[in-house]
Amino acid sequence: MSNVTLKVEGMSCNHCVKSVEGAVKELGAEAKVDLAAKSVTVAYDADKVTVEAIKGAIEEQGYDVVGE
Repeated sequence: MSNVTLKVEGMSCNHCVKSVEGAVKELGAEAKVDLAAKSVTVAYDADKVTVEAIKGAIEEQGYDVVGE
C-alpha cells in the first residue's frame, strides 16, 4: 500500500469528511480527513488507483486540492 497526504481547502464539517471519505472509498482507497490541518491522508494500491484519480474524486465533491 502507498500513502499520500493531500492539502484540501473547503472542508469544514462532518458532512465534508463523509463526502471526501466516501468518494475516495469508491476508488478502493481509504481516506482519513483532518479538518484542523486541512488535509486528507489516503492509503491506496498504486497498481489500482493513481494520485491524480484521488485528487479528481475529492475535487468532484466540491473541494480544492491545493498540494501534497
